[in-house]
Amino acid sequence: MNLFRNFKSVTKTCYGRGSFGKLDEILAPQRAANKGFMVFVVDDWFADKADFKKRIPVHEGDELFFISAKDEPKTSQIDALRDDVLGRKGLPAGIIGIGGGTMMDIAKAASLMFTNEGSSVQYQGLNLIKKPGIWHCAIPTISGTGAEVSMTAVLTGPVKKLGLKCDWTVCDQIVLDPDLIATVPQDQWFYTGMDTYIHSVEAITGTKKNTFAEAYSEKALEMCREVYLRRDRKDPKSDELLMVASYMGGLSLTYSEVGVCHALSYGLGKVLDIHHCIANCIAFDKLEDVYGEYVQEFKGMVKHNNVHIPQGLAKDWSEETIDAMAEVAYNLPHMWDHAFGPEWEKVLDRERIKGWYRRM
Repeated sequence: MNLFRNFKSVTKTCYGRGSFGKLDEILAPQRAANKGFMVFVVDDWFADKADFKKRIPVHEGDELFFISAKDEPKTSQIDALRDDVLGRKGLPAGIIGIGGGTMMDIAKAASLMFTNEGSSVQYQGLNLIKKPGIWHCAIPTISGTGAEVSMTAVLTGPVKKLGLKCDWTVCDQIVLDPDLIATVPQDQWFYTGMDTYIHSVEAITGTKKNTFAEAYSEKALEMCREVYLRRDRKDPKSDELLMVASYMGGLSLTYSEVGVCHALSYGLGKVLDIHHCIANCIAFDKLEDVYGEYVQEFKGMVKHNNVHIPQGLAKDWSEETIDAMAEVAYNLPHMWDHAFGPEWEKVLDRERIKGWYRRM
């Protein structure tokens, strides 16, 4: 298939065990910009981890925010962070997100909103941002979302869950240190890693699949199988494989697209506030009619790692709830176009979407 996308990649990538220790050196040349201070947004799981906190290179005048990842990023949260920092201190030199997809998306979105007026709500969509943001860096402490390399910062707004998506969203710097993901709890390690697996499956099973996407997807799937079916979690190599798989799974989407699972996941996230990665697992588990052998393999990974995927949720959902989720999912035409082709409306309606939700 012929596609034209002149996409932007992450400008600089630092990879390797111990590379987090180089962050101060990496930030130094960037500190001359704007008002000269850095903003750190860090998962609040680290707030009481004294040893880790000491390693964050906070200089005098820098801003350090510990933020809960319990809720996914909201447009109101990004607007408030931007207004607070600009109001007190002016324009930062840069922003660094340390954590999972939530922290990295907060950093990506805030970097754009520091330089673009109004609410982030008006920029939810493709290429709506008017000006480049400030310098921004992502440092994953859990692997799977691919947020470190994607051109999207997904935000939940008053009406929709949709990303700020443009070339300027892509990070200027990422730091991939496998040591940082060693302490992730087992279930979360699995749910988030499965985001990579599902990204890769969706990228190569839709109408926009192509050789470029396949190269990244196939390698990411191979590494996921190695981590979740063949290696022990305690094997240090597992963290390295998963961190690189996340990177490649994120890149697999740059020249392709997500599909049915992500559309359903957005409905679960927007209406029920179910976190993205576990929402993906809940949805993918019930999509054997779409993704066949991949769902069977996923179920094998669940069993092998003794992980719980919530079941029987739909029995507690009202018809109004299912209707609302189906509406969110239906209004993601780019995902359905990829899954079923440009005439997707001939094979998909809201009733079919509701049927998938009722299986969950």
